[in-house]
Amino acid sequence: MVRRVAVIGAGVGGLVSVKCCLDEGLEPTCFERSEDIGGLWRYTDFVDGGRVSVYRSVITNTSKEMSCFSDFPCPEDFPNYLPHSLLLEYFRMYAWHFNLLRHIRFKTTVLSVRKHPDFATSGQWEVVTETNGIQESHIFDAVMVCTGHFQEPYLPLASYPGIETRFRGRYLHSREYRDMEAFRGKRVLIIGLGNTGGDLSVELSRVAAKVFLSTRSSTWVLSRVSDHGFPFDMVNTTRFNHFLDWLLPSALTKRIRFWKFNSWFNHTNYGLASTKSSNFKLIINEELPFCLLSGTVVLKPNVKEFTESSALFEDGTTEDNIDVVLFATGYIFPFPFLEESVRSLFDDNRSLYKRIFPPQLERPTLAIIGLVQLTGSVMVGAEMQARWVTGVFAGWNKLPPASKMMADVLKKKPPVKRNPSERVNLKMSFISYTDEIASCAGVKPSVLRLLMTDPRLALAIFFGPCTPYQYRLVGRGKWSGARGAILTQWQRTLKPLRTRVVDDSSNGSGGWRWMCLLALPLALTASFLLSKSPRLGWSPWAGPQL
Repeated sequence: MVRRVAVIGAGVGGLVSVKCCLDEGLEPTCFERSEDIGGLWRYTDFVDGGRVSVYRSVITNTSKEMSCFSDFPCPEDFPNYLPHSLLLEYFRMYAWHFNLLRHIRFKTTVLSVRKHPDFATSGQWEVVTETNGIQESHIFDAVMVCTGHFQEPYLPLASYPGIETRFRGRYLHSREYRDMEAFRGKRVLIIGLGNTGGDLSVELSRVAAKVFLSTRSSTWVLSRVSDHGFPFDMVNTTRFNHFLDWLLPSALTKRIRFWKFNSWFNHTNYGLASTKSSNFKLIINEELPFCLLSGTVVLKPNVKEFTESSALFEDGTTEDNIDVVLFATGYIFPFPFLEESVRSLFDDNRSLYKRIFPPQLERPTLAIIGLVQLTGSVMVGAEMQARWVTGVFAGWNKLPPASKMMADVLKKKPPVKRNPSERVNLKMSFISYTDEIASCAGVKPSVLRLLMTDPRLALAIFFGPCTPYQYRLVGRGKWSGARGAILTQWQRTLKPLRTRVVDDSSNGSGGWRWMCLLALPLALTASFLLSKSPRLGWSPWAGPQL
C-alpha cells in the first residue's frame, strides 16, 4: 500500500505531482535542490550550478489556454504567450492556491534512490538527500522523478573536428546563454536549428556583426500567430483536426500541411525545407524568415571542421573570422541519482510503459514524470501523467501485468538508429498521447455522450481547441468549473487584447448558429468512428528535434 511518496524536483512536474498526491490522499515530500519553485522556468542572471534555466528573452511557444493546469486557468488579463516571469508568477499562484509549498524541502539535493532490500514485496525505496552538507536517509513507498528532459547539456564536440584542438575562439552550449550583450560586435556561428537555435539567432542578429546558423536537417518554421490573429495552437490543436488526421491518408495530410506551411513563405527558397523532405522538424519563430530575408542571419549546412578562426561546411563553403560558436544541441537525461540497476532499464522514454513506468520493476512504484516532448504543452502532459500515476499508487487505477507492459513497449519502440541527443526520441502527438493517458486514468471526455446531453459543450470540445479543462469533465478529479472554462476560453484569449476597442458592428451570430447545426452530424459521426478505432492520428509535429 503506497502512502509516502518522494517527489524529486519542484518544477512543473513536481508541483502537479505534489498536488495530485494530495488529491489522492497520499503524503508527498518534494525535494528541490534550489531555493525556489519553477525549475527550468525560473530565470537567473547567472548559471546556477548544474541547474538549467531559460534565457532572459524567452516567451512560451504554447498559449496560456493550452498550457494551463486543468483546474486552474491563467488569469484572463495575462497575455496569450507568457514571458518566463509571468509563467513563474502563475506557478506561484498555483502553489499558493493549493497550499503546495509546505510539502517542498528546498535546498535539498537527492543523492541516491535505491531499492529497499525487500523491494520485491514492499516496493519501497531508500532515498538519500543532502541539505546544507548534512545527509539524511528516508524510506518511501513510491518515487516520482520530475526532473524533465532538460538535465545535462548535450555538447557533441567529437562530431566537429578542430573545435577543441585548433579553434581559437570561444565555444559554449546554449545553457550558458543569458542575454545578447556578451556577443555585441562578434561574428557568431550557431549550431542547431531547433526552437532555441532559432530564437538565439534572431536575438543575436540585433547586436552581432554577423550570425551564421548551421543545420543538418530540414526545418519548417511556424508562427505563434495563426488565422485571424488567434494563437496557433488554439486554432490547430483540435479534435476535429485530429479526426481528419485519422481519416485522411497520411501522404495527403502531409501534402496539405506542407502547402499550408509554404503559404507563409516558400521554405525551399530560404534553404530551410523541401516538400520532398522525409526527415524534418518544426519550430516556432515569427522573426527568423525576416532575418534570413534581410541577411542579418545566414543559413548554412552542417559544419565539416574548424580551423583556427574559420568554419568549413559540408557544401565546401567557408566562413572566416568566427569569434563564438554557440551549440544549441539540446540535452540528455542521465538521472545520476538512480541506482544503476534501475537506470539501465531505460535508455530513453520509449523504454517506459506509457513513457512513465519501467515495466521490468517487480513493483510499479517508480514513475518518471515529464520525460516526454509533445506537439503541445508538456505542462498539460505532465499533469495528466501525475493524475494517472497517483491513481495507480492509491489503488484506483490498475496496471496490466509486466508481460503486457513489455509487449506494449516493444510494439511502440521502432528500431531507429540511436541519436546521442536523446530528444529525437521524445516527439509525440499532443492529443493522441494525452487522450491515451486520460483513458488509463478514466478521465477522457466522450464527445459522443456529450452530444446527447450537452450539444453546445460537445461542439466546443470537438471543433474548438483541445484545452486542458476537457480532462476535468468526468472521472476522478472532476472539476465543477471545467464546463464554464471551456465555454469562456475565447473570451480569456481576447481579454488582454482589448486595451483599445474599435467598433465592429458586423454580427455573424446567425451564421454561427447554422454552422453549429450543420456540425452536429459530423461531430456525431467522427466521435463514433474514433471510439471504434485504436488508430492514432498522424501529427505534423512528429519530425525529430535537435
